[in-house]
Amino acid sequence: MKSDFDGLNVVVTGSGSGIGLELCQQLNSFGARVFGLDLSAGELGDSGTWISCDVGSTASVKKAFEEIFSLVSVIDIVANNAGISAVGSVEEATDEQWAKVMNVNVVGMSRISAAAMPGLRKSKSPSIVNTCSIAATAGLPKRAIYSASKGAVLSLTLAMAADYVKEGIRVNCVNPGTADTPWIKNLLAQAADPGAERKALELRQPMGRLVSSSEVANAILYLANPRQSSTTGAALAVDGGMQGLRLPR
Repeated sequence: MKSDFDGLNVVVTGSGSGIGLELCQQLNSFGARVFGLDLSAGELGDSGTWISCDVGSTASVKKAFEEIFSLVSVIDIVANNAGISAVGSVEEATDEQWAKVMNVNVVGMSRISAAAMPGLRKSKSPSIVNTCSIAATAGLPKRAIYSASKGAVLSLTLAMAADYVKEGIRVNCVNPGTADTPWIKNLLAQAADPGAERKALELRQPMGRLVSSSEVANAILYLANPRQSSTTGAALAVDGGMQGLRLPR
């Protein structure tokens, strides 16, 4: 049976691991042509064509899309998944951290989306999906910079959806809760008691576990699917109920 993604050209940033890698693998299995943009190939393998790209650099993004457009003229889907984090309150945050996180997480999405526009305009079903976060809609401790960047991503998603709706380019975002990704594993490894810290993260989400990379990837696929032609300007929570549920202690 033919997949809805069969023959589509897809650009995925942050493709080397975690959610981005899972998304590339699924898209590849569905017959899409995948271009994985990341600082390194990571575990992408045969799941896509790796193109070296630093979303925090305009020159790097320009070079990456020159390579993409030398291979295809149409881009059907862009998944803006690349991002970095920072731990701490506003008192602990440095100017350098603020500049780096906002540049990658917010301006990086803008760079990629703008560079992809010539190809998206040639698609019959163009779509952009941004990876946002529960941090955009709920206050999390020690995540001041990261939360601010993801709040900006949510607003950017809505603004982009408004700008391009008349051209038929849909823009949506997913808001994952704490996901079981390599970044979280590295964060836990730095804790005094990794087991206790993981348990605390799990209990923070009403379902009592971390979100899986495949669950977030599935949500991105739902929003990107050409069949969802009336869905734009939406934020889809994949957070184990963290945003919407209020359970007794």
